[in-house]
Amino acid sequence: MTISKSKQVLKSIKTKSIDKLSITEFDKKVYEKCKSIPLGKVVTYATMAMAIGNPKAMRAVGNSLRKNPFAPEVPCHRVIASDLSLGGFYGSKDSNGELLKKKLTLLSNEGVLFNP
Repeated sequence: MTISKSKQVLKSIKTKSIDKLSITEFDKKVYEKCKSIPLGKVVTYATMAMAIGNPKAMRAVGNSLRKNPFAPEVPCHRVIASDLSLGGFYGSKDSNGELLKKKLTLLSNEGVLFNP
């Protein structure tokens, strides 16, 4: 996805309502905060937890992002582990790395460079 396409997608998420889906209030907080991560930037699960006012909820943030129904419009790929590794993607740390390659590609297309 190009940077201009990413910007269009993020703009379009503003017109979608997460209130109509069966997700928790915690999930809504996570998704709303995730939408504020700028293109080309990453944050950690711990940073997300602190940002929504629940600093010990890193795993819960990860679980919410694992089931994110708005990906990539809600850019959960921009959230990484505290050790600055990629963390999971699509709900798992896959053994062959194919899913993490997708996360890496999304980030790379946004200008985030990783040396895993």
